[in-house]
Amino acid sequence: MNSTDLAFAGAAVQAEMIRNGDVSSVEVVQAALDRIDRHDGLLNSFRVVLRDQALADAAAADAARSSGGGPLNGVPVAIKDDTDVAGQSTLVGTNATDKTPKVADAEVVRRLRAGGAVIIGKTNVPELTQWPFTESDAFGVTRNPWNTSHTPGGSSGGSAAAVAAGFASVALGSDGGGSIRIPAACCGLFGIKTQRGRVPLAPKQDAWHGLSVYGPLARTVMDAALFLDVTGDRAEGESPFVDAVGSDPGKLRIAFSTKTPLPGPVGKDQKAALARIVGVLEGLGHSASGEDPKWGSVIPAFIPRYLRGIGDDAKAVANFDALESRTKGMAKLGSLISDKRLQAALDAEGKVAAKINTIFDSHDLLITPVLAAQPLPVGKYAGKGAIWTFNGVARFTPFSAPFNLTGQPAVSIPAGFDSDGLPLSVQIVGPANSEALLIAVAAQIEAAAPWADRRPQLPA
Repeated sequence: MNSTDLAFAGAAVQAEMIRNGDVSSVEVVQAALDRIDRHDGLLNSFRVVLRDQALADAAAADAARSSGGGPLNGVPVAIKDDTDVAGQSTLVGTNATDKTPKVADAEVVRRLRAGGAVIIGKTNVPELTQWPFTESDAFGVTRNPWNTSHTPGGSSGGSAAAVAAGFASVALGSDGGGSIRIPAACCGLFGIKTQRGRVPLAPKQDAWHGLSVYGPLARTVMDAALFLDVTGDRAEGESPFVDAVGSDPGKLRIAFSTKTPLPGPVGKDQKAALARIVGVLEGLGHSASGEDPKWGSVIPAFIPRYLRGIGDDAKAVANFDALESRTKGMAKLGSLISDKRLQAALDAEGKVAAKINTIFDSHDLLITPVLAAQPLPVGKYAGKGAIWTFNGVARFTPFSAPFNLTGQPAVSIPAGFDSDGLPLSVQIVGPANSEALLIAVAAQIEAAAPWADRRPQLPA
């Protein structure tokens, strides 16, 4: 296996190869670093690459191999730069934050290390992780490996670009309104927005007032399941998510819909991708029928929490004046959300969620597009103000935010490519605590319509 094939082999295969002695962790990490050296000057997926530490950690993983290592066993993993890594600053896409290195890892990073992962670097995000594109005044433009004139999505855009380009085997993302599913869709990856509370956010508390969760961006379903077994809360000694890969979910009733929660068109390519995956599911023996969720007042219940979350983050930075003018505009909108109005939005969650989830009275899963259109061109909202950008991107990503409000899990699944070579994707949503079911169904789709064998072609 050459170094390129090794870099694209994925976390599960790499971990097994390292465990069996077929390859060393140092070789795997070096293959990823070599690709970063060749290509990340163009893509700009990483804010910082932890080259020396990663190689030292890989050597330590090799030394520990005889004693078993962990499930991720020397595999290079990227961390979104909204999450603490010991010895590194957490800058969240801005020069306005405190640059003091963090003393301790976030709990999710601690769990990754305990599982054997090698942290290879921290990935770029838009300022304060607020947009579904990854561009900032502080750290520049991150580009999509499949078509570099387009965004890799956001806010976990650096993480998605890194995995899609073979710079990391799997990456940590966070999702407060679609920020795992959107970049997964833009970059042809499998992404999981986990059940609220599945993966600990500590030392964060109540991120974006309950909207935000952690989850993986990966090339394969097994890679994501392995990541989730390492980071998620589960019973001691159990591997529920890895065990779900290849398990039989039974014959399921699946609802499909292209109705958006707010006015706006859905592109023909996105509709065609949904139809293709529905066809795959029917070919697997599941039944599918068109039925629209009762979206109700989901967007009015979501927006106050989103805006107030951004406003709170902006108030907490070390130097407010150093924020981008658009971020200051979003912070001003956030300041208009009073405690009373925020509490009303929080109180509305149960009623809104119950209404949306009536679709699961007669169906096991719901499938929608992830995006309403292809990934945005780079710079589409450059120089635009807060309200202009907010309104514009809401119509690009209408399907994701409802399930941050409800807290239930959802996945983004690759579904082919459009005529510009950009990935297409669908979202599959399950009822509460259904990650294992979603993984089982995603693995069925992956086996029937594989996606991980395709790689973006980057200039040498």
